[in-house]
Amino acid sequence: MAKAVRMADIAEKLGISVVSVSKGLTGKDGVSEELRARIQKTAEELGYRESRNTNPVWEGENVGILVPDRFFNENAFYYTLYRNLLEQCQKKNMTAMVEIIPKEAERACEMPSLVQSHKVDGVIFMGEVELSYIRAVAESGLPFLLLDFYKDDLECDSIRSDNVHGGYVLTRHLLETGRKNIGFVGSILETSSIMDRYLGCCKALLEAGIEPNQAWRLEDRDRDGVLVPLQLPEDLPEAFVCSCDEVAFRLVELLKAGGKRVPEDVAVTGYDDFRFATMTTPNLTSYTTNVKGLAEAAVTIMKRRLQKKTVDASVRILPGSMVIRASTQAEG
Repeated sequence: MAKAVRMADIAEKLGISVVSVSKGLTGKDGVSEELRARIQKTAEELGYRESRNTNPVWEGENVGILVPDRFFNENAFYYTLYRNLLEQCQKKNMTAMVEIIPKEAERACEMPSLVQSHKVDGVIFMGEVELSYIRAVAESGLPFLLLDFYKDDLECDSIRSDNVHGGYVLTRHLLETGRKNIGFVGSILETSSIMDRYLGCCKALLEAGIEPNQAWRLEDRDRDGVLVPLQLPEDLPEAFVCSCDEVAFRLVELLKAGGKRVPEDVAVTGYDDFRFATMTTPNLTSYTTNVKGLAEAAVTIMKRRLQKKTVDASVRILPGSMVIRASTQAEG
């Protein structure tokens, strides 16, 4: 007796998900008319017969997580965020698949394979992705959202940490310890997160009647997002707010190599409160990002998009909290 043809066989033949096959055969939304026609033609060619089994077909969705290579290469924050996304997807009967986007493919706007092969029903962009690439993927018609960044020129779902608040409270903390000359370490034009952290820093300084000193704003990465050696100014400020914990770690090591004491001579804060915060000696004052909350909000909004329950673009900004450690607290 010939083996019955399954939806999985059709999916494998076309290189798409079983969910897409189900939608194509049952007339549900979520697939293009061109793909629906291909599904139905392939089903006929393979001899597919609709099952009389009354058990419902699995109606979960496949979500593609697209992240630039520079944000996923040994980056503890984004790896943790990805793990939280997987956990939240499982809770909502969704399958998550990640695709690392090389810089060359991002610049050339090459369509990711997950989208080309129709294997996903929606897309989550994680990390700072170039606007032209987002627009190219958006032409596929798949619902998408931005996680941990935003684009001012793009009206779409966006979930991110309250970076302005983070930069603000870290700077205000330094001001409250008596430090008035405060610099910032971070390439502000490279990501929206770094820009917002810098704006929060500037806000706290301006409220205190202090004009931000551009000589104390240091670059920490190149145009490819790769961290570069820090160049310290001759005249050092009393403190630095850094774009992330790893950059703060590098700054502390550089200061100590130059004979400076942290925090007695120069205080330093990190951001995100990940592994470098407690690897650094002294441990870093930092700002904790609500990673679980970011993942939960992203998956919830994507689920609504896939079920066509959301019309207007949804923007979620999640607050974090400051953790004070020895890098800003001089003994005695």
